[in-house]
Amino acid sequence: MAAPKELRGTARKVLTANAAVVYLFFYAPIALLVLFSFSDDQLVGRWGGFTLDWYRAFGDNDEVQSALGVSIRVAIVSTLISVVLGTLGALALERYRFRGNKIFDALLYLPVIIPDVTMAVMMLIFFTSLDDLIGLQVTKGFSTIALSHIAFSISFVSIVVRARLSGMSETLEEAAQDLYASKWQTFRHVTLPLILPGIIGGALLALTLSLDDVVITQFVAGPGSTTLPVYVFGLIRRGVTPLINAVSVVMLAASILLVLLSILAQRARGGSMA
Repeated sequence: MAAPKELRGTARKVLTANAAVVYLFFYAPIALLVLFSFSDDQLVGRWGGFTLDWYRAFGDNDEVQSALGVSIRVAIVSTLISVVLGTLGALALERYRFRGNKIFDALLYLPVIIPDVTMAVMMLIFFTSLDDLIGLQVTKGFSTIALSHIAFSISFVSIVVRARLSGMSETLEEAAQDLYASKWQTFRHVTLPLILPGIIGGALLALTLSLDDVVITQFVAGPGSTTLPVYVFGLIRRGVTPLINAVSVVMLAASILLVLLSILAQRARGGSMA
């Protein structure tokens, strides 16, 4: 009996060490990023003393603030529209059967599996061909970026909401209709509260994808519509300074805040439902 216990103890130590290495691999670069964002040195990987100058430069840099404003506006617009269309698409695919259902299902998943470069070229060709097809000349800028982000965000929102719908029994909706609730009342008072955590999760995912996108945005952006990730990518090509660290830490903090808000919202919703 001693040998199995020893083997279990050894296996536990090996798994613990493996987990520690994996977590170190994932989070050590983030810790170094945060640390060197406070470094008083022009080089990103060299410590020169504590300073907040790079965060002051982040707040005082007009180009950074302009790019941040574009990113936030694009993310908000694309997320709102993606959540509505993605939720409707998930409801249509999960609750109804219609002609072309499987084709629509496959097309909805297409932006998830194709490479970003392919998606970017597709959107660029689409916008440039509108003038030849219908005589509509599209100027690359905020609208083209927002539409491109909507195009790939809808799929992610739909996947998250469908996962929530698939685990929800239809008997609750049927019971509401048996009690003479209309379809709108059933959706508002039964379906929507139950799938709301999935909608919130899909919205946060769409928001994060929009704020982080570089490849597709580069293809469809125009003058004066540079987003923050594209601006940071440009900084890397011109010369890296710890300003990039400060910008990245701000984006990281915003992402963590969104996750915490999502968790709090889902817990509050769970308590009210209980």
